[in-house]
Parts: sequence; structure tokens; C-alpha cells
Amino acid sequence: MNTDSLHARPRHHRKEGFANSDPTVVIGHFPWYEMVWRSLRGDFKPRSAPHKGYATFAKEWSVPVDHARIAQRQYAPVVTWLGHVSVLLQVGGVNVLTDPTLADFAGPYGRFGAPRMVPAPLRGDRLPPVDVLLISHNHYDHLCDATIAAMVTSGQRPQIFVPLGLKAWFDARDIPNVTELDWWDHADVTSSVDGRALPQPIRVHFTPAQHWSRRTPFDTNASLWGGYMVEHKPGATDAWRFLFPGDTGYSADFKTVRERLGAVDFLALPIGAYLPRDSMKSMHVNPADAVQLMLDLDAKQAMGVHWGTFKLTQESFDQPPRDLSVALKEQGLARDTVIRSGARNSDKRTLVKCLSLEI
Repeated sequence: MNTDSLHARPRHHRKEGFANSDPTVVIGHFPWYEMVWRSLRGDFKPRSAPHKGYATFAKEWSVPVDHARIAQRQYAPVVTWLGHVSVLLQVGGVNVLTDPTLADFAGPYGRFGAPRMVPAPLRGDRLPPVDVLLISHNHYDHLCDATIAAMVTSGQRPQIFVPLGLKAWFDARDIPNVTELDWWDHADVTSSVDGRALPQPIRVHFTPAQHWSRRTPFDTNASLWGGYMVEHKPGATDAWRFLFPGDTGYSADFKTVRERLGAVDFLALPIGAYLPRDSMKSMHVNPADAVQLMLDLDAKQAMGVHWGTFKLTQESFDQPPRDLSVALKEQGLARDTVIRSGARNSDKRTLVKCLSLEI
């Protein structure tokens, strides 16, 4: 693992924890009465159901998982969205999984908190062998107790990468093979979980994002947050780059990612959980911000994630795709620049949940 800034403490390190790249953006220290007021205002649930109701939304925007397909090792990139922020990336013979949240609730033990309205396409004990597990931060809709427990119980033993300060959560559960990363650190994956040497290493970079962390009332910003770039370089050709930004508000971080690490070939683009803007703008991009983020990264292709799964914020489940269409049009971009889950299974431009996409 390579670590930058071995001697001087990075600016985002603080005595009391961690901070964003822009020090003026401070998130997370909400007084209890503000959270009560936001709850009474209705900030944490959609103001309306999808146009045809949740059952129809779930039916139209989902397909059954193809277990035989995802069980196969892939060398050319294949991306499968499993709902919310859970993405299975298969590339170079490696299975990489981001923020697995496959429980019925985004909250403690997967039994409390924001309810899941679109059923998970599979459970944590039905995943293919996971070689690399990437955790972006400690919020319950990204670090799910129930899903991690199901993976461990089923025999999964991946290499796990987490932000600084989060390894202790795994240590407390006797989960091994955990490596903490700071922003701009990278690690090379040279073998699969079964010990098979890879033809070419997979490089994992931990990248900055504008967000915050908290798991309990007493650990605000005590662990870091961020995203992951996964690089695969087949032979002498240029590297293929996948970016999972994690949760983030719009910031200059993504221009810096592009400058330091190169253009992104495939982007897991967050497009949901953005209303009301007075409280969500600093921590979650809306579709217009997301499109700008994509342009900052010079991303060739993107897929919308972080929407249409849990009751988290005020926008209806079917609003993000509509707002995304407007944002793409305003930037003069083709509609299929961002692949979205969709009911029109015959339309090759759309990707329904759990239908794998060959890149």
C-alpha cells in the first residue's frame, strides 16, 4: 500500500476526527432539536409515492438476478447494480462489491430505520465469491450489519478496504483482512479470495468526497468517508477505470480526482436522496450536480445509483430519473450517457436492476 503525506498531518485530519477538503463545509454536528424538526417536517420520507405505487415501481424497475451469470469470473468489465449503492464489479477475474446493503431496512441490524420498498435482488448469503469489499463510510445505508453478517456466515472472506477509523467496527466482530485507507492511498490486489494469482493486479484508490460520518450519537466524523477508484490494466493497454464516489455533495474533489488519477471509464453515479436541498445539498448531489460531477471526471459512461430503494428523503422514487433527463438535456448530453434502471427491457440503453452490463 502506498501512503501519501507520511510526515505532515493532512488538512482533512483534525484532532477530533476528520473534515472535508473544503474546510468551510462542516457536516454532521446537528443538534438533537434540529433532527426532531426535520423529522416533523418530513425530511426523511418521500412526500409522495411513485406514480403507480411502490409495488408497480418495484415490478417495473427490477428483474430477477441471473445467478449463473454472476457466478462466472469475468475479465472484461461487467457491472451489476444490486440496488441503492451496492454494485458488483467483475473485472480481471476479480469480484469487487461496494457498500452491500441488502437488508429490509437501512438502520441498526437491518431491522430498524429507513424501510426498503424495492426488494433486494438477492441476500448477502447468495452473493458470488467476493474478492474485494469496498466500504465508503459508516452510515447505515452503506455499512449494513445484517448484510455483512450474512456474508461472513456464508463463508465469504474478502479483502476489505475501509476509510481511516472504521477498521475497529470489523475488529469488534472478528472480521479479518481489513485495511484502512486515507484519501489518495492505494492498494494492489494480486490474488483472488481462493488464492489464485491474477494475470494483472487490480489497483484500488481511496478518493475524497464531501460528506460526513456517524454511527452513534458519540462518533460524529470520527471515521473518514470517501469513494473508490478501481483500475484494471490488461496487458500493455491503457488502464480501465471504475469510480464509486460514495455519498457526496458537489465539490472540487472530482476535478482533482480526474487530474491525479485520470479519466473515468465507468462511473457509479449517485442521483438520489437530494431533497430538501437546504439540508441535503452539502452531502448529496442532485441530478444536476451529478451530471456536472460526471463532466468533471471526464466519465465516458455512468450508471445511476443511490436512488429508488429506501425511504430516505423527500423526493419520490421515480423523480431522480426525470430530473436526470432534464439535467442531461441542459448540458447537451445524450440520454444514454447515464444508464438507468428501466421498465423498457427491450431498450438496450437502459439497465434494469440486477441485469449485468458488459462494458
